[in-house]
Amino acid sequence: MALSKQQFDYIIVGGGSAGAVLAARLSQKQSCNVCLIEAGKPDKSLFIHIPFGLSVLSRITSLNWGYSTQPQSGLNNRCLFWPRGKTLGGSSAINAMCYIRGQDSDYNNWVEQGATGWSFEDVLPWFKKAEKFEHGASQRHGSEGPLSVESLRHVDPLSEAFVQSGAEEELPALTDFNLASRCGLGLYHVTQSGGQRCSTSKAYLKPVLARPNLTIMTGAHVEKIVIKSGRATGVITKYEGQVHTLQAREEVIVSAGAINTPHLLMLSGIGPEDELRRHNIPVVKALAGVGRNLQDHLDVIVQCRGKTRHGYALAPGKIASYLRAAWQYAVGRKGMLSSNIAEAGGFACSSATTEDKPDLQFHFLPAILKDHGRQNALGYGYGLHVCNLYPESRGAVTLQSADPTAAPLIDPAYLSAPKDIQVLLEGLKMARRLLRSEAMAPFLKHELLPGEEVHDDDALIRFIRQYAETIYHPAGTCKMGAPDDEMAVLDPQFRVYDIERLRVVDASAMPMLVGGNTNAPVVMMAERAAAFIHDLPTPA
Repeated sequence: MALSKQQFDYIIVGGGSAGAVLAARLSQKQSCNVCLIEAGKPDKSLFIHIPFGLSVLSRITSLNWGYSTQPQSGLNNRCLFWPRGKTLGGSSAINAMCYIRGQDSDYNNWVEQGATGWSFEDVLPWFKKAEKFEHGASQRHGSEGPLSVESLRHVDPLSEAFVQSGAEEELPALTDFNLASRCGLGLYHVTQSGGQRCSTSKAYLKPVLARPNLTIMTGAHVEKIVIKSGRATGVITKYEGQVHTLQAREEVIVSAGAINTPHLLMLSGIGPEDELRRHNIPVVKALAGVGRNLQDHLDVIVQCRGKTRHGYALAPGKIASYLRAAWQYAVGRKGMLSSNIAEAGGFACSSATTEDKPDLQFHFLPAILKDHGRQNALGYGYGLHVCNLYPESRGAVTLQSADPTAAPLIDPAYLSAPKDIQVLLEGLKMARRLLRSEAMAPFLKHELLPGEEVHDDDALIRFIRQYAETIYHPAGTCKMGAPDDEMAVLDPQFRVYDIERLRVVDASAMPMLVGGNTNAPVVMMAERAAAFIHDLPTPA
């Protein structure tokens, strides 16, 4: 279909967790003409909308950018798989749906990093504005927003047992991880609506598709931001085999994620001067922080073989259960297929934390996971993921070439900070103790990884370096900060320093990683960004 318009008030690059929110909110103003550009396809796959489809999404390459890191010296020079969503809804269409905001103090730390106006008191109203909490409004939750947050409709007995395993570690059973105190284990609240995934596409875009002032382009790859006399005026995009220059009367907003956003800025001449000159890209604005400050949650899994038939196994004995689950889901959106698989988890403190602030997070899966789900793992079992929430290691996204179709180079520099390995080591030991607890004893046959014979610290560290992977939370590559911070790319209203009419709104804007899953914070950030643009007050 031919592109009918070439000029808009606002052009949003990226239809993911932030972009979908912005498109819906900005187009509420009927006088605003909004264009949302997404490189991926529409989110039509059943595997997106059926929560249990998460188990195969990593194999569907058309919905995934499928990035890999550079060899990681701290991880035996392995290149790690980095999936990022490539469809409407972005990574909110392929994630595990866990609704986590982070620790209250995370946002106060942003203020200390120069992001004034981003304290927890400042952001809570926007979390609540976005949220439609199944259990009603409260001081901490909203009930009128687009993003549906529900309790799981199905929980495997293994997950329920895991919640009880914390008693021996003084980790109480919790019912809500989004309160001020969150040390403990429990079942995750999930971004689901009536047993289906509630991505930002479903929550924000689907209800407004008929708006005449909203144009949504899918399968369109933005190659460059057009900047004239220090002002963003539009974008160059390849769409249906042709190159188009689309003009923005008001602003260009980049919401392409922590990897693609700095990549696009550098291709457009905004970034570290030496990096741009290395690839013969004319320097429009030298900003040293573009692509720097990359942070991610590194994760390691304790895997166990089960001695019961509980969980979500690839085994002949489960065939009848899966057939019954398909029927339950078809008629009532209930049963096993409504599960996000990562049903239970929690937070704990290592000895490295200096306050009552958990620096470890757990995700429990009643299944054996192999290579992010890209390989079949046969037999009954379960696994416990643990990650270090506040890594000190910092990496970078840089250019492979000036060709916009060439993937960027991703170097998270995992474990380059010595403290990170010690925190993860403590988390690994705690994870093993939880899985050997009295509550889990009826299910444990033996430990697969690290393995019963692995005990001393050196052996456990070798295991971490050989098996640790991302838990999919890259952030920080276009950080908000003060004008005198040479690494700051954005002011506290997401405006790119010294470039007019250009904003960045996504996880790249985070000065520091939050202590938890990143999707809910990104939705909150996009809600605030839309209010900044339209000059709207903070919700009551």
